[in-house]
Amino acid sequence: MTVERTPDSNDKPVVLFVPGLGGSGPGHWQTLWQQDIPGARRVEQSDWDAPRRVDWLKALKDALDKTPGAVVAAHSLGCILLAHVAIEYSTLPIRAALLVAPADVEQAGPAREAVRDFGPIPLGRLPFKTIVVTSANDPYVTIDRAAMFASAWGASLIDIGHCGHINVEAGFGPWPEGRHMLDRLIAVSEKP
Repeated sequence: MTVERTPDSNDKPVVLFVPGLGGSGPGHWQTLWQQDIPGARRVEQSDWDAPRRVDWLKALKDALDKTPGAVVAAHSLGCILLAHVAIEYSTLPIRAALLVAPADVEQAGPAREAVRDFGPIPLGRLPFKTIVVTSANDPYVTIDRAAMFASAWGASLIDIGHCGHINVEAGFGPWPEGRHMLDRLIAVSEKP
């Protein structure tokens, strides 16, 4: 049984995982980190394979309402979802976000039809510290588009090279380098 905690001034923030299309399976870095981080939570969606923006937005907003001051670790479509929520509900108390491999829902590609509902991508500045992690050969976003998202969102950009979509299929299970990024983001976000 996992004990869920709400952060206070003497405690680490809750880490909230936001998976993308299909969810994050058992070997995915999100799942592995969640199992390793005390009190971590995951946004659950009613249908991981046929996303509807209105339903996914509600699920994320509800999760954020229950975890004020959370640090969000999002992947793929989850990154775009967080941008929508942050712009639409700008007063939500999000401490920081690690956005990994943001899916370009506006590009033609293998998953385009399934995620059409999430366009257009919000391009306003996010009101919390944000890091965007991208790959030079991600099939779901070009490096130029990821850089444009990061700039529009007021985020730092980290290009980790030719690493695909930064998921299990691309060889990313535990992904210790990414975990270090998250840990540093948590540490920086705890400072007044």
